[in-house]
Amino acid sequence: MARSLTKKKSSFAQRWSGVAYVLPSFAVLLLIALVPILYTVFLSLTKYDVLSDPVWVGTANYEKLLTDDKFWSAVKTTVIYTVFTVPLQIFIPMLLADMLAKTKEKWLSSFVRSILFIPVVASLILVGTVWRYMLSGDTGFLNTILDTMGLGPINFLGDPTWALVVVILVSAWKNIGYFLVLFYAGVLDIPAERYEAAAVDGANQTQQFFHITIPGLRPVTVLCVILSTIWSFQVFDLVYVMTGGGPGGATTTLVMAIYSRGFKLFRMGSASAIAVVLLIIIIAFTAIQKLVMKEED
Repeated sequence: MARSLTKKKSSFAQRWSGVAYVLPSFAVLLLIALVPILYTVFLSLTKYDVLSDPVWVGTANYEKLLTDDKFWSAVKTTVIYTVFTVPLQIFIPMLLADMLAKTKEKWLSSFVRSILFIPVVASLILVGTVWRYMLSGDTGFLNTILDTMGLGPINFLGDPTWALVVVILVSAWKNIGYFLVLFYAGVLDIPAERYEAAAVDGANQTQQFFHITIPGLRPVTVLCVILSTIWSFQVFDLVYVMTGGGPGGATTTLVMAIYSRGFKLFRMGSASAIAVVLLIIIIAFTAIQKLVMKEED
């Protein structure tokens, strides 16, 4: 009986010692994450201009978003940006990782991975500033080259279509190195025996890539797709520096819309409503992706 009580006390102590270890981290998470989210939800139900106290308006801010052309334009731009950026950030690094993992020149593999990882560690502000000057007007680096080739200057940042294309390409270029490292590690985890058996059966490199590498990278691909999707919906720094949301709102994403309404127009209620909608979209996309992947497994 005494031993049974001692075991119960020991089990109880172990259980609560784990809670004690986790509690400080949970408290910090609650403070810096959950509280701001709840406060944002509260502000989204008010009319608030920063200078005066919030005035409760209920769901009025959300109802106005339903007929707000600028909001829907930002949604459309964000979706287009995500649809094109995510595949670029997945398939290019996956293909490069497969090529680098199979190359016999290991120094070349390390060199390429190191070079492509440089943009990852560089700040988005720096990357955006450099590319803005390279793509600017008649004196930009790329336009100077095009001019010498007789192709004439292209208004990369002033044309609505070109501006969005450029932002997508620069964003994908910056993150390729990060996803390359993840896919490279994933390729190395695939048993070499699979490739050897496939080669014996007569499968070429392309067939091995589609039937061995891609299925073997499934867990890594799920992680990369989720991360890339979330980052794409949250894009702000690069757009702010390169185009400022222009021209004519062509590159105004949801986060840019939040910034514009909250910190330029001081319509914190409307900005908070957009932020809540963005949060719901990100959660929904993440849940759907996980559900689809789980069902396929």
